[in-house]
Formats: sequence, structure tokens, C-alpha cells
Amino acid sequence: MELRTLITFVRITELGNFSKTAEQLGYSQSAVTMQIKQLEEELGIQLFERIGRHVKLTQAGERFLPHALDVLNALRRAQTAARETEAISGKLRIGTCESFVISILPPVIMELSTLCPNLEISTHTALVPDLFNMLRQNDIDLLYFLDQKVCYPDWVKVFEQPERIHFTASSASPLAGMKNIPIERLLEEPLYLTEKGISYRYAMEQLLAEKGYELHPFWEVGNTDVITRFLLQNKGISFLPEYVIRDYVKQGQLTILDTECGEITMWSQLVYHKNKCVTPQMEQFLHIMQTHLSRACVFINKQ
Repeated sequence: MELRTLITFVRITELGNFSKTAEQLGYSQSAVTMQIKQLEEELGIQLFERIGRHVKLTQAGERFLPHALDVLNALRRAQTAARETEAISGKLRIGTCESFVISILPPVIMELSTLCPNLEISTHTALVPDLFNMLRQNDIDLLYFLDQKVCYPDWVKVFEQPERIHFTASSASPLAGMKNIPIERLLEEPLYLTEKGISYRYAMEQLLAEKGYELHPFWEVGNTDVITRFLLQNKGISFLPEYVIRDYVKQGQLTILDTECGEITMWSQLVYHKNKCVTPQMEQFLHIMQTHLSRACVFINKQ
């Protein structure tokens, strides 16, 4: 049994297609078909059901997959240990949200770029349901998202951490320092919100709707950095995760408003697909994330 055959087998399970696998690995389709045929003969089992252009793992194939991944992941770890981190190359695709790209990921990516200068990193932002689909379809390697706490059987969850979401304004706002601000007074201010469909905005809208209130934002914009610029100029209020505003609050430029609304907490979560072959660049990214967030995160088994 050859390692290249295991790599081909795992890639087919990721892509669900022989021809796409051949294209990605630089083989002819007939070579991929022959590798799988030889592997099936060695194991004495049928690994895939072939229906038209699509392939699906048989029950025997599903039982074999985690063992193939164990072999390949052990090889990856051995390779990583045997060479300097500067030698790590290839691509790393991270699915995430806009606010993480602005607030959380820059120092992580900066350290990763120093350790692995040959790496090609791309971040893909989208709404959470779209990110889930990207993970299922192997369009991203890792998913770092903010939502209600969720878990799927085909995920490996690396860590999760509660994130508080607050109404916030400039420290010069007339609302600063007020206690138990009524919702009516809160909504008299110009309201800057992230786009509809963002998890924490939806949760806040549902909470206010239960109390009979409907939001009419002055501006909807997906970029939280743009929103904070307006808040710093005392142009209104917003509803943002604490990690977005933390530094501005520490510097005394923004303030967390004390409102009569109940507190809303979401969860930042980092996951990858259980059938994903963990690459050295994925391991390096996860290690750096753990270093940056270990004091605040609940870590779960990474392997």
C-alpha cells in the first residue's frame, strides 16, 4: 500500500469526483482509477460506489477513511517535526467573518507570515450558512466563525469561546454613563449596524422584536472598522462584539452602554472537517491561534 494511493483516496473523499482529484494531483483520470482499484484489491473491499460522475464512500470505505487519515496525519506531523517551519509552504484557506479579519486574525497572520514566509494564505468571508457549505465542499481548510454554539458530527472543533455583544457609543455621547438606558431612548440615536444575516445582529433584532421594537438603522455596512470610525466621531451608536471595541474602550474613546436589554452572548468557534487531512500549515496556524487565545478559550482535542 503506497502513501500516494492513500492521498488519492482521501482527496476523492474530499472532492467527490475522480476527474477533479486527478486534476488537483496532476494525474490522469485513468491513473486515479487504477490507484483506487489496486487499493481495493489490496484491502479486499469496495471503497466507492460510482453513480454517474459522482462517487460516494461505501460503508467499508467509511470505516477505512479514519485509518487512512491517521496514517497521513502522522506522516504530516513527522514531516513538520523533521524540518524547519520556514520550509512549510502551500496554501491555507480560512473561512471566517469580517470582524475576525479586522480584529482577531491580523496578529495571528503576521506571526504565521514570519514563521512560514512561503505560505499562501487566503481568507474567505461570508454569512455563516455559506461558510458551513464551503467547509463541507472543501472550499476552505479551516472555519473560524461567530454564532450560537453549534456542533456537527462531521466537524472537529478545536476551540470555542463566549463573546459578549454590546451596545456601544463614543465616550462623549450623552448616553455615556447613563444607567439602564430605556430602549426608546437608545433608538433615538443614529444606529449603525452590520448587515442583516450577521448572527449577533439577528439575535439582537429577535430580542427587541419580542419587546415590540423594530430597528431602522441609519447605515448598514458589513465592515465593523467603518462603524467604529463613525462611533469615534460621536455620530451615533452600534451593537458590536466586545473584541471589536475592546481597545477603544480601554483607551477611553468608546464606552459600553448600560441598557435595559438583556445581554447577548455568541460563541467564536474554530473547526475543520473530520475527513480533512491536516496539513503542516493548518497545524502551524492552529498552534499560533492557541498561543494567542489560550487564556480565554475552552480548548478541545485538536487531533
